[in-house]
Amino acid sequence: MHAAYITAPGPAEAITWGELPTPCYGPTDVLVRVRAVAANPVDTFVRSGAYPVPMPLPFVIGRDLVGEVVSVVGGEVGGEVADTGATGFAPGRRVWTNSLGHGGRQGSFAEYATVPADRLYPAPADLDPLDLVAAAHPAATAWLALIRHGHLRPGHRVHIGGATGNVGSAAVALAAAAGATVVATAHPRDHDHVHALGAADVLDYRTDHPDARDFDLYVDTSGHGDPATALDRLAPRGRLVVMAGLHRTPAFPLGHLYTKDATIAGFAISNATVPELAEAASGVVHLLRTTAWRPHIAARLPLSRAAEAHRMLEAGEVRGRVVLDVADGGEGTDTEKTCA
Repeated sequence: MHAAYITAPGPAEAITWGELPTPCYGPTDVLVRVRAVAANPVDTFVRSGAYPVPMPLPFVIGRDLVGEVVSVVGGEVGGEVADTGATGFAPGRRVWTNSLGHGGRQGSFAEYATVPADRLYPAPADLDPLDLVAAAHPAATAWLALIRHGHLRPGHRVHIGGATGNVGSAAVALAAAAGATVVATAHPRDHDHVHALGAADVLDYRTDHPDARDFDLYVDTSGHGDPATALDRLAPRGRLVVMAGLHRTPAFPLGHLYTKDATIAGFAISNATVPELAEAASGVVHLLRTTAWRPHIAARLPLSRAAEAHRMLEAGEVRGRVVLDVADGGEGTDTEKTCA
């Protein structure tokens, strides 16, 4: 099969587009024919070594995909798979995932991928597969940041920084739909769009700052927010969720933390448990079905241009999502590779 892979951590130029063996799969895995993938900033961190993770070499990059089930161990009986931990994933079923490419798992940027059954989700027929793969990472991230780590509740006052980003825009729609009052920051050109997603107030991120000091939840998705400012504006027992800014080392006002009984939660979706990811997957579908939010697909490339996609992300050339299509590799690919 064709795949985008690296033989050691390095720059985008280290990505090779070439032939690799079709991956093998065991009794709790599903072999998936990949149709489309999405490129994420965190993928560039993994590829470069900035975010060290266990990495079998050669290493297929990427974590998100949408595709169809090809095969599972045990075969199909009565529309379901028998004698396997992958029950319910019959060949031909459309599926998606967003947690490959780290933790020792090979990635998604290939014609075929092996996905653990507990990390694979049915793709609803009523959702556009490109919307689904583009939404997978940002919407799941927003869901876990707000619901799991932020303890979002109806009636909460929520501040969301970076509201026009991939994660930020999903967070605005999610928080508003959950019954929260959302104050967001964004460039003035995007204020109407953020209001349309449900924000009660939208401020210019360059010059305006909320006067309120009663936010139950403060989330900065841009990576440029100031923790001192955030803690100052939290209500008693408010929560700050830190989910961006990999290399930043800001000053930390310890006094505001304990005098307000506040909580700071660091969050990276790469650390989410399998049950948390399954919960977030339901949240992704819910967000696409029930709100006006849709991921903005800013660029669409063939998978063979994976290195270009990574360069675009690292150069900050994209406002939105980069989706890559997987061309049909034709006949003759050996997909009957199970592992003992």
